[in-house]
This record gives sequence, structure tokens and C-alpha cells, in this order.
Amino acid sequence: MRSEEIKRRFLEFFAGRGHRVVESSSLIPDDPTLLLTTAGMVQFKPYFLGEIAPEYTRATSAQKCLRTTDIDRVGYTARHLTFFEMLGNFSFGDYYKSEAARFAWDFLLGEMGLPLDRLYFTIYEEDEEAWRVWTEEVGVPEERVVRLGKEDNFWDMGVTGPCGPCSEIIYDQGPQFGCGRPECAVGCDCDRFLELWNLVFMQFNRDADGGLSPLPKKNIDTGMGLERLASVMQGVPTNFHTDLLLSLIQHMAGLAGVSFGASEKTDVSLRVVADHSRAASFLINDGVFPSNEERGYILRRLIRRAVRHGRGLGVERPFMEEMVDAVVELMGESYPDLRRNRAFIAGMVRGEEERFLKTLRSGLAYLQESLDSLRSRGQKEVPGEVAFHLHDTLGFPLELTREMAAEQGLRLDEEGFAELMSRQKERARKARVNEGYSAADKEVYLEALDSFGGTVFDGYQLDEERVRILAVISNDRFIPGAEKGAEVEVVLDRTPFYGEMGGQVGDRGELSWEDGLMEVSDVQRPLKDLFVHRGRIVRGRLESGMEVNARVDVERRADIRRNHTATHLIHHALGEVLGEHARQAGSLVEPDRLRFDFTHFSALEPRELEEIEERVNSLILADLPVRAYFTTYEYACSLGAVALFGEKYGDEVRVVEVDEISRELCGGTHVARTGEIGMLLFTSEGSVGANLRRLEAVTGRHAYRRVRRMSETLDEASRLVKADPGQLITRLEKLLSKQREMEREAGKRSQQQLSDVVDAALREGERWTDGEVAVLSARVGAVPAKLLRDLAERVLQRLGTGAVILAAEGEKVDLVVAVSPELAEKGLNAVEMAKRASALLGGGAGGRPDMAVGGGTRRDTLGEALREARSAAASLLSDIDA
Repeated sequence: MRSEEIKRRFLEFFAGRGHRVVESSSLIPDDPTLLLTTAGMVQFKPYFLGEIAPEYTRATSAQKCLRTTDIDRVGYTARHLTFFEMLGNFSFGDYYKSEAARFAWDFLLGEMGLPLDRLYFTIYEEDEEAWRVWTEEVGVPEERVVRLGKEDNFWDMGVTGPCGPCSEIIYDQGPQFGCGRPECAVGCDCDRFLELWNLVFMQFNRDADGGLSPLPKKNIDTGMGLERLASVMQGVPTNFHTDLLLSLIQHMAGLAGVSFGASEKTDVSLRVVADHSRAASFLINDGVFPSNEERGYILRRLIRRAVRHGRGLGVERPFMEEMVDAVVELMGESYPDLRRNRAFIAGMVRGEEERFLKTLRSGLAYLQESLDSLRSRGQKEVPGEVAFHLHDTLGFPLELTREMAAEQGLRLDEEGFAELMSRQKERARKARVNEGYSAADKEVYLEALDSFGGTVFDGYQLDEERVRILAVISNDRFIPGAEKGAEVEVVLDRTPFYGEMGGQVGDRGELSWEDGLMEVSDVQRPLKDLFVHRGRIVRGRLESGMEVNARVDVERRADIRRNHTATHLIHHALGEVLGEHARQAGSLVEPDRLRFDFTHFSALEPRELEEIEERVNSLILADLPVRAYFTTYEYACSLGAVALFGEKYGDEVRVVEVDEISRELCGGTHVARTGEIGMLLFTSEGSVGANLRRLEAVTGRHAYRRVRRMSETLDEASRLVKADPGQLITRLEKLLSKQREMEREAGKRSQQQLSDVVDAALREGERWTDGEVAVLSARVGAVPAKLLRDLAERVLQRLGTGAVILAAEGEKVDLVVAVSPELAEKGLNAVEMAKRASALLGGGAGGRPDMAVGGGTRRDTLGEALREARSAAASLLSDIDA
């Protein structure tokens, strides 16, 4: 039975029993406390917690999930995967154990036809109700119900909260899958007893003291791995033999020139590549991009781990893009968005793979040399210094060092590595230049907070008010007061000044009293509730306990407000134009400009940038109302407010709404209506890292000034080329046309040089003939790789019927093989010739039967490689003649 049919029949089974079929949610959960969707229940978590009233009381889904807790076991066992699909049925205060057990029994034995004598049913050892349900109500023989302890059969959501016993349905695959130990039985970790379905009975609420009390409404949460059920229904020994993974393994085996099942070592790598290709494709499809943090790091590790195992199979060229194509071909019917985003996913994978291959080239050689040296000396541990050098100097991932060491029977000195990393961080800390603010752990700030309490922020309502000086700080210590000319930090009991936070810079302004004035140049929040005002006393003496007038620079604050609200409009427009994957990854809001970082895989096209800018300005012209209010975090999330991942939110949050189009959790200052922004102009767009883009823009009076300067520049450019501003483009086109003509003349000279190389190849290359067929091999010097194909086609055209093998020598050897189409159709295969030659060069090859490329790093074997290519041609031609 195909996996698609299993999935369809599962959903139809529960739909026919009153369950709402719910689409799979994204792998990026709508929950800032979770990195990834790891189970079917994740999208229903608010229902289980009672935060939101569900629209239905029964649900069923086939949820895509991703877990990396056992990533090191993937490929080495029959059942471990990172990406998988979880079939589940759920009850929100509707049915409970009896119905859940009966549904599972009816589906597995009735719908799927599994034999009872292969099934076991585990329960929590203290759950008498579950025992009665299985044995008396459902009719399971007592000997097939197994009691297990809390570790195996009790589920909880966390230290506190909903929890309860669970019941697992186990499939006995037979003794041939077992570990062979006499005590092997249900609960053993070997492959014989396969967990198919876990039924979780949410029955209790655990309080902070560990006490359990019954829930007012009991819930059901079940999960069954589609891959595991498919392996049973398809009668195959592992998840990797099912129709959900086997074609991916076979595709990779074809790329590597190996057979699945021929060697356990190569099988492990094939399984890893297949699993990780699926996982990476779905992560990128859902908007995760490779990075060094959180989800992005998980994706980066998956891709890099797959690439390393691909190299272990002998595939040294980039191959992950081809695996993405195989994933799309396999799963595009179930997930049409995979097909729509194929080019996007492939481009992301290709870029990450190319970056990693550069790292691997430098790191692998050093690591392998170190491992060989250690083994030759009989040592069993890789020193921390080796791992540190790889990580700190060469950028080589620690987990790859650990994996490669383990594969060769060596352990890694993790403590030594950690100690060296700690020393490095300490050196970096000491080397940092103090530019005015120390870290938030300054003792003086902690003491100020303990002594005086937090600062009350009134800046949402006021820009001027009377306040009291609580503390004056200089050189990291409290002082009674300070005179004219002193630069100090001041803590107030309350303040209208915004302290830098969330990407928005702090306010500026002044503190004034009867005979004195302090210019406030910056306001920081080194601790959550403490505002520190930094500045210089211009006149008079400032002392602790004084009452002063605090006044914000309102013109500067107005500029900041315009820019901050504009970032919310940009965020909204990016999602509309680029897609939901374009999410905020950072921002800077200053008075004279704004900066907005977001996740996206490529540079924006001019039309995209223009459309985003136009949409933002349309929202500004619409003069939409902007509202801000405090509410509970749960309620804000229920409204769909955007919460940035990685941010820590308390029970109460501030929501900023722009009419009905944007709703974000934000503590910054904003305009009252979008019309106050005036206008927005983008000033730049560029990359700030892998899969991260940055937009910079100006608004309000700064946008007007930019337009004014651009107009002046237009006038000056028109004067220089002696044209009216309206004719400037026409004049520039004429000048550029003349420039292009000059470049064409230079190109003709370049083509002549290429013709000279063709002549030299025909004249000096080594030639072998078989009747009317000629095979020519030649070295063509340091010709750029991108010109080799064109060069080979020219030589073949002059040579006539036959084959051409050209090699260019630079930092490495680039190889191209071109074959006449009529010979390629008969079996003279360019790929086969290129592969045999490239193997001697220490590389690989690929392409079409009539045109293939390859190469390698071993320049000393080039002559032998060219002879091998000619020999391959002769052998193939003899087969054709035969």
C-alpha cells in the first residue's frame, strides 16, 4: 500500500467519525517558545492549554515534523529520521480513552488489516482505566497488554501543566529484527518492537510542587509516524525502504555510482543524504534559511552533514540541488508548494553547499592529517587544540570533527575544546574597547536598581515632566553630585526619555533646573527596568535628590517615530510582495534613517523594491490610524500579533496596530497616524549575511531633503552632458551605445584569440582515429572554465565526427568532453569518458552523453588522465562497432 493511500485512508477514517481534517501547519510553529514543529499537537497547543476556545472538538491531521535530538543516530538505525510525517487524531474535551482506543483498534486491524498476533499495547503501570479499556471494552487479550513505567508511558508538556499517562501500540517485526538477548521484550530498544502509535491521555495538571490534580476537561493527543506504518504495510525492513525515502536513496546511489545494500558504510551515508535532503527542502520551503543561530543553524547542519556524507560516497561536486529535485519529484504531489518553490529551495541549498565546500577543502585535509597522526601514535583522543584550530581558524564545525573522529575510533577532548573557547572569549572581552557603556552586569547598575527601584517610563504620553534625581554616576560609582563640564550618568525616578531598546535609539534632550542645565546625549537601559541618562553638565551643579525638568528633543523624537512606524509598514509590504518567508531579522531606528534586516534568499529585483516602496507610501497617504495598547501575551497572540522569535515576553505586552493591516508586539514610540510619516524612500538594499537582506530608508523631512538633492543631481548631470533634464535618458543612451560599440570591437579581438587556441589544439593535440572517427585530446593552458564548453564545440566542429577532450590548467584542472551527437546516440558517452579521466585527477564529473565536464586537483596526473579518456573512447567505440 502506497504511503499516500495510507495517509488518505487515515484522514478519511477519522473524518467519517466526526473529526475536522486540519491541514499540516508550517515547520515554523506559531509559538516563540518552540524552534520547530516536532509533533502533530503543536498547532493545537493553545487548545490543550485552554488559551483559545477551539472551533471544533475533534481534529485529525497529517503533520510534517522535524526533530534533531537523535540526529547522530540517523542513518545508523532502521527508524530514526529528522523529517517525518505524523498522523494524529485529537480530542479537545470531547471523547477520551475508550473512544481513542477503539478508534486505533478499528483503524489498524480493520482498515489496515494488521494481525492481532503481531501487536502489543503498552500502558502506564498505574493506569487501571487503560487496562480495563483495552482488555474489557476493546477485547485485547491480557497477555498482549504490557505495563511499563513512567519513563516509557507518562507524557508531560513541561515541568508544570497538562500531563497524563499514554498507551503505545507496538508492532512485533519478528525475532530476526531483535537484539538476540534472552530478556528482549516489549520495551527493548532494538528494532524488533516497533512503536507505531502513541495515544496520550491528558488527564492531570501538574502544579509547581509536583502535585497532580484532574483536569476539568480531559484531552486526547495521538501520533503515528507515517514512515513507520508504511514500512509495516509495505513489508519492508526499515523506514528507508519505503516509498517515502527509497527513491531518494536510489537517486543518491546513482550520483555516487554505488548500490544500496552493498555496504553498510555506504548505506549509512545514503540514508543520511536522503533524510537530510527531505528535511532541508521542507525547512527552506517553510521559510528557514541557513545561519549560525537557532532554526537556521539546524538547517545549516543538515545540509553540511549531507554534503560531508556525499563526499564520503565519492561525490565531490555540488549535488544537493539534484537531491532537492528528487525530493520535489517524490513529494510535490502531496505538497504542491514544494513544486512552486523548487527554484527558490534549490538556489538556497546550492549557495550553502558551495560555501561549505570551501570550508571543507581546508578543514578536511587538516583534520584527516591530524587523525592519521594520532592513530599512528596509538592515541585514542583528539586533543582540544586540534578541534579549536579547526573551529576558530578554519570555520570547521565542531560536530563534524566529533563525527569524523568517532568514525575512526577516536573520542574528542570536549573539555579541552571548551576551555580553549572560554579563554578565547575572555581574551576577546578584554580586548574590546569601552566606547562609553559597559555590559548590563555592571555592579553599579544592579545596586541602583536594588536601592531605588525601577524607573517609571512616561514617554508614551509625555515629552516633558518634573522628575527627581535618584543617583548620579561617574566612573562606575555613585557620587553626590557634579559640576559644570562633568560627563555623568543620571538615574531618575520617572522619565519621558525613551531608553534604547528593540532597535530604536534612545532619546536626546535636556535636564534643567533653576540655575543649571544638563544636555542628555543618550539614554540606555542596561537593566530591564532601569533607564540611565548620559550627558554633560553645561551649567550649574547637579545633585542627587534634586527635582529637575526633563524635556525630550521633540523634533528628533518625531523623526524617530516616523521611522519606527515605517518599519512596521515595510514588514507588512515585504510579506505581501516577497512572501511570508520575508520576516524581520533586526532593525535600527534612528532619527535620520532606518534600517530593516529580513530573511530572503536573493537580492531584490528593481521592480520588487519599487512595488514595496509604492505599497508603503500608499499606506502613508491613506493616513491610517496607529494604535498602541497593553494586553496579555496570550491575547495578543490570539489576535495574530507578530512576536519576534528569540525575544523574551512577559505576561503583559504592548501591541502596536496600524489600522487592520499590521499588528506587532513592540515597545517603541510611533506616530498617531501614518500620514505623519510624510514619505518613504529606500536608499539601499544589500546582503548582510547568508540569506539575510538589509533595506535602508529615509522618511519625512529627510526623505524630502533626499528628493531635493536628487533633483539637484539631475540638473547637474543634464548640464554636464549638455541636455535638458527631459532629454537626459536619450542623451545617456547615445553615449552608452557608443561605449558598447567600443566594447564590441574589443570583443572581436578576444574572439580572435580564442580562434588561435582552437588552431593550437588541432595542431598540437594528441589524436587517435578509427576509420572516419577521430578522438582528440589537448591541453589548452589557463583558459577560464566558463569558456571551455564553447572552445570544445569549436574544436569538434573543425575536427568532424568524433570526440574532443580538453583540459585547462589553473589552480585546479578543468576538463570538458564533447562528442558528436550521432556518436553519443550510439553509445560514445561523454560522461563516462569524463568520469574515468576525472577519477585520476581526484575529482568527479557529470553532464550529458554529448557534453560533460569534470576535473580535479591532481595536476601531476593530467597526462595519464587524458590517455585514460582516449582509452575510454576507444573502448566505447569498439563496443559500438561490435
